[in-house]
Amino acid sequence: MTFEDLRAALPGRVLVPGEDGFDVAARPWSTAVTQPVAAVVRAADAQDVAAVVAHARRAGVPVIAQPTGHGAAGGIEEAILLRTGGLDGIEIDADRRVAKVGAGVNWGAVQAAAAAHGLSGLAGSNPVVGVTGYTLGGGLSWFSRKYGWASDAVRAFEIVDAEGTQTRVSAAEDPELFWALRGGGGDFAVVTALEFDLFAAPALYGGRVMWHGARTAEVFEAFQEITADAPDELSVWFHRFQFPDAPPMVALDVAYLGDAAAGRSLLARLDAIDGPIADKRGALSVANLGDITAEPTDPSPSLSRGELLTDLGDAVVKTLLDEPVAPLVGIQIRHLGGALARVAADGGACGPVAEPYLLYALGLGLPQLTAAVTARRAEIVDAIGAHISGRKPYTFLTPEETAAAAFDETTLARLREIKRARDPRSVIRANYPVLG
Repeated sequence: MTFEDLRAALPGRVLVPGEDGFDVAARPWSTAVTQPVAAVVRAADAQDVAAVVAHARRAGVPVIAQPTGHGAAGGIEEAILLRTGGLDGIEIDADRRVAKVGAGVNWGAVQAAAAAHGLSGLAGSNPVVGVTGYTLGGGLSWFSRKYGWASDAVRAFEIVDAEGTQTRVSAAEDPELFWALRGGGGDFAVVTALEFDLFAAPALYGGRVMWHGARTAEVFEAFQEITADAPDELSVWFHRFQFPDAPPMVALDVAYLGDAAAGRSLLARLDAIDGPIADKRGALSVANLGDITAEPTDPSPSLSRGELLTDLGDAVVKTLLDEPVAPLVGIQIRHLGGALARVAADGGACGPVAEPYLLYALGLGLPQLTAAVTARRAEIVDAIGAHISGRKPYTFLTPEETAAAAFDETTLARLREIKRARDPRSVIRANYPVLG
């Protein structure tokens, strides 16, 4: 395969194996995933994206767009990896409560811009996650219990289609493709920009409270009590941690769309648990949403697994609370419900989530730990299998899974029909293709 015509069209932006900078450019966010792609192209604008797609179509090779590399699944040896981080424009229309951002923008930048107007997007827990990939896969936000999936807040996409043509997609202009792009993954077009609703956030209260692992049962009981009747404005996540060379720890992360006094009242149950190691609850700006979990913002060798839980029955409690976390570094349970469980008017491909909780298990994909981490994740799933629905959010898929795990049969069939109609030669490829 040669890329001379592409190099001529995009001088200095095309890298192939063996060239300086290729390995770093091809690296995904999880360094446990390998991406021996045929080439990496850094796009500066939508015209560059169109040129790459047109070349790929002529050459008969797929294009996979990764602004940040989050969610990479590997298996793309013959692909052109398209980096869209250079498409970094942000426009905030405070009067209309709408943001328009380029494909390379991350959530930290959006939240900083929106916070200046007392507004927020439906951002997740990590500020360096890209808006585009997160939203194409649904986007599970701290505020999704109140406002639903981030994908359902999208008003329009600017795309390059499989023909290499730039166009705009909205409910009025192309309702079928618009539906697929909102939660069906990035398998249908390369998104170059998107417009989405912002939401009023005049006050936010949140943070992490952490205790020694000996308090695990008490903290989990409080988690159950708080989430049993939590308002949609409140999201609470339960964690068990086992960091290297550290004692076991347990924590609750909270985010409340409201003032500090109301937030403290809703979480007063936590004050009855003695001996917190740290209590970082307080008034927050949405610009600092990432401070709640303080997740790593640099690439790391992570191995994760997410599952939707139908309940927190005895088997779940025994497996997730009584057994050691190691060799994992963390086990998390997120409270869902609220708007996520309701059918959104004119919603996208994600659809409602009936399951009330999400399990997330995380380990390090270091060579000496990979086998043990993988086995431990499987043991947990086997032990609580009767309490796992089998479906999971698209952005929580793992490299060994396919898009079929994220959708019911009717939704998957519709997505596959759209893919075949819009991109019969599979020029554009998502991390998790719907035809894979």
